[in-house]
Amino acid sequence: MKKEQQMAKDILEKIGGKENVQQVAHCMTRLRLSLKDDSKVNLNELKRVDGVMGVVEDDTLQIVIGPGTVNKVAAEMSNETGLAIGEMADANEDNMSFEEKAVMKKAKLKEKNKTPFKLFLRSVGNIFIPLIPGLVASGLINGAANFAINGGADRTETWMQILLLLGSTVFAYLAILVGWNTAKEFGGTPVLGAIAGGILFNPMLADIVIYGEPLIVGRGGLFGVIFAAWLMTFVEKNVRKVMHSSVDILFTPLFTLLIVGFFALYAIVPVAGVLSDGIMTVLTSVLDVGGALAGAVLAGFFLPLVMLGLHHGLTPIHLELMNTVGATALLPILAMAGAGQVGATIAVFVKTKNQRLKNIIKGALPVGFLGIGEPLLYGVTLPLGRPFITACMGAAFGGAFQAVMQTAALGIGVSGISLIPLIAENKYVWYFVGLVVSYVFGFIFTYLFGFKEEMAEGI
Repeated sequence: MKKEQQMAKDILEKIGGKENVQQVAHCMTRLRLSLKDDSKVNLNELKRVDGVMGVVEDDTLQIVIGPGTVNKVAAEMSNETGLAIGEMADANEDNMSFEEKAVMKKAKLKEKNKTPFKLFLRSVGNIFIPLIPGLVASGLINGAANFAINGGADRTETWMQILLLLGSTVFAYLAILVGWNTAKEFGGTPVLGAIAGGILFNPMLADIVIYGEPLIVGRGGLFGVIFAAWLMTFVEKNVRKVMHSSVDILFTPLFTLLIVGFFALYAIVPVAGVLSDGIMTVLTSVLDVGGALAGAVLAGFFLPLVMLGLHHGLTPIHLELMNTVGATALLPILAMAGAGQVGATIAVFVKTKNQRLKNIIKGALPVGFLGIGEPLLYGVTLPLGRPFITACMGAAFGGAFQAVMQTAALGIGVSGISLIPLIAENKYVWYFVGLVVSYVFGFIFTYLFGFKEEMAEGI
């Protein structure tokens, strides 16, 4: 039996069987399961399944497995449960027992009690998570092309033009992809959301004069796209309520597009433009004025955001920085959070005699160097407790260094060593030095007072 098949079977056994699974999904590192009855999960045994690096209890049960493997385990889970990836099992309340209805009611209440801000960031994350593989691939291609150009390659050569084409395509049509995912996230028709994104970035905008001035293509950035696509969904749902079913397919999308299209040009573009400009101004001012202190605070407090799974909510800010000033100075600073964790984990590996913990670190550390820190977070630092704090302390020193050196990134989707090719203005060495600073301080803090052997007993 393949390793992934065994993992899927073991996981199902620890979560109450395949009958308890309502939905199977995954991101880059986590298997995300929606369950019918959370009380059937044996968390302690689940964490000990071979290959599982950590477990996060949230709106879904998130099992940290690691990049590459998670796709295969999700596919095996799909085969075992009969549910396609992302498919939701029917929940017919008429056939439910009293206990099952109570569990569902509890789950709905839990969902209702979430804060609006947390739900907003989670929704933004859901919009961008499916785009990350494309952003990563495109960013790395752009980074390689920039390396070659800086090394003297001729950008007019056919092979270089092809590389630049491949690397830039996702960014050229990013508004359409974001609009599609936004409508999908909020339960609307994806193509209408895609049209909303296309409208705000259509070159024809420059020929339209509103309020005495020609419109600016892309003003408001992805913030405007998200709002316009959400509004498409909202209007579509309300138009459909009053539209007769016989003409619904004709007039619901027609009226939705006309209403939101005009509203987007007269209201969303200017308002989102002011919002976008304000966020960019505040953020750049904080980094310019705050310097090392701002970098330390941002890097030091980023891991808790990753812990809550809300870090993807910052993606539109990175992209807007790239759109307005050409690079994101925020990403290299936040990337130090993962580097501090790498240093802390190395210290744990050096000090501990717990073989299971050492094996977890061996499996998670290589991808940690490459910028994928969740296996280390949920498998090592967070379960141990104190190393999580010392990792944040190490990250703060690296973040301060990156802020002082004013490093910035030309792409997103990666961090750690993988981000080096994407660093702007040839500051590759300074970025790498910042990584080393975080590694070293994360190691020192953890080695001196962040870890004791008894902490590993429950791992």
